[in-house]
Amino acid sequence: MLQHLTIPRGPVELAADLHLPDNADSGAPLRAVVLSTPGSSVKEQIGANYASRLAARGIAALVFDPAHQGRSGGEPRDLEDPYRRGEDISYAIDVLTTTPGIDPQRIGVLGICAGGGYAVHTARTDHRVKAVGTVVPIDMGTSFRGFRPDGPAAALNALADARIEEARSGGTTRVNWLPDTLQDATAAGLTDIDTLQAITYYRTERGGNEHSTNRRLSRGDSLLLGYDAFHLADQLMTQPLQVVLAGRIGNTGSYDTGMRLWKLAPNPVDLMVIEGAGHYEMYDEPEYVDAAVERLTSFYVSNL
Repeated sequence: MLQHLTIPRGPVELAADLHLPDNADSGAPLRAVVLSTPGSSVKEQIGANYASRLAARGIAALVFDPAHQGRSGGEPRDLEDPYRRGEDISYAIDVLTTTPGIDPQRIGVLGICAGGGYAVHTARTDHRVKAVGTVVPIDMGTSFRGFRPDGPAAALNALADARIEEARSGGTTRVNWLPDTLQDATAAGLTDIDTLQAITYYRTERGGNEHSTNRRLSRGDSLLLGYDAFHLADQLMTQPLQVVLAGRIGNTGSYDTGMRLWKLAPNPVDLMVIEGAGHYEMYDEPEYVDAAVERLTSFYVSNL
């Protein structure tokens, strides 16, 4: 069963889908999981793939569009603010704790890719979260600092100059998350398997969605460059942790990030490496997604 919800977030409303088990009206309060999705994605994509499978296994799953993105409100559009992304999760928990049929004491989070870092960052200080699951987790701060050839400080200088020009012109600048097509990637000399698989998922009928713009407001990059998803996690994130990783190590950094999180966390419970899978294949390939969800289900049943 699928319920469309609106999550109040101050002056902004978030668009959300609550995936429910078919027996949701049986009377027993349900475990529930809030999904935190990859950067640039909307709720109908990766989040729905995992949420629908969790619901089929008896766990309510809430997936939403972040503020400023998808069908959610918020201006300016296409802003990727890691701190707001974390706050979105807490606002989603607010709604779940007052939803009939949901047990407010059995709520977890599931973070995928960048959403994994956001989920950890939120769970550190929002202890309404009772269990933390991650799939191919990314710390967006580490990623963005690593992708800058001249270093993060030089990137911040350039962003500062660009922001001054925007203030003078009254405009904003948006940049691509990915090349829009495989042809654009080839023209840019991008041939690695992870980039091509990302484009094949996000920018084709396979996984594309009209509300996923593939654009990012560049002024948000300064926030990402200064972000640390795991700051104080070793002291504050006491909840049980599940980490699911793709066994084929590519250029996304999710394998190393997941292992770093596993070693850092005070209460690591289960680590799963899915051999043969690549980062983006964990988004929708049934063989890999089903394996991950089976393991996650066991984790949530045991810890929620």
